[in-house]
Amino acid sequence: MKIKAVVFDAYGTLFDVYSIQALAEELYRDQGADIAVKWRDKQIEYTRLITQSDPHNSSGSQYFRSFWELTRLSLEYTLDRLKLDRSSGQVEKLLQQYAQLTPFKENLAVLQKIKSMGLTTAILSNGSMDMLTSAVTSAGMAEVLDHIISIDSIRLFKTSPESYGLVQQIVGVNKNEVLFVSSNAWDALGATWFGFTTHWVNRQGLPFEALPPQPHFSGTDLNSVLMSLGEIEQTPNNTMT
Repeated sequence: MKIKAVVFDAYGTLFDVYSIQALAEELYRDQGADIAVKWRDKQIEYTRLITQSDPHNSSGSQYFRSFWELTRLSLEYTLDRLKLDRSSGQVEKLLQQYAQLTPFKENLAVLQKIKSMGLTTAILSNGSMDMLTSAVTSAGMAEVLDHIISIDSIRLFKTSPESYGLVQQIVGVNKNEVLFVSSNAWDALGATWFGFTTHWVNRQGLPFEALPPQPHFSGTDLNSVLMSLGEIEQTPNNTMT
């Protein structure tokens, strides 16, 4: 079957989670890079801890907290771990900036091109809907995204199969009609296991995960997604293995 929908992860893929470093450096001299990295790592750790601890609850994990709340809690933990003061409004300033993260410069042109190909575009993210809407709006991408899908409705974070299943439910496509794009190797791996055709945007020049399988495609920025779509189109019967 042909690819009918291109579905993007949000954080790290469309929005630069490490762009927060500049403000963090302004607020905490010589600590900006460390804050950005530790904040992101703890944020992801909390999502995994919650979903792995209670993955089979019919209404989602009983320990669920919204991604926005986890973003706040992971920031507070990071500042405490680094023994930095968080009593003078720094947390709120950083959170406000996180809601409007810098998009990668190639995003808009690539999304416009994908739309011109007649494909459906969507975001599938751990992010809360208000976080995603704010980021998409501030980046000027609302007109080139057909769907913004948050895991909030199922209260299970990626890489749970249920999270990827939201694409089929909301976009109305089969697994083999989806190209899933993520800059997070663990996300690309989870989506590959689920049955999507996957493209890893390897912005940091990292090696492939040692745990197989590798994503079907990879590249250094979002422009490489267009090349992957072209390659898929030329594959006999559009069959990916």
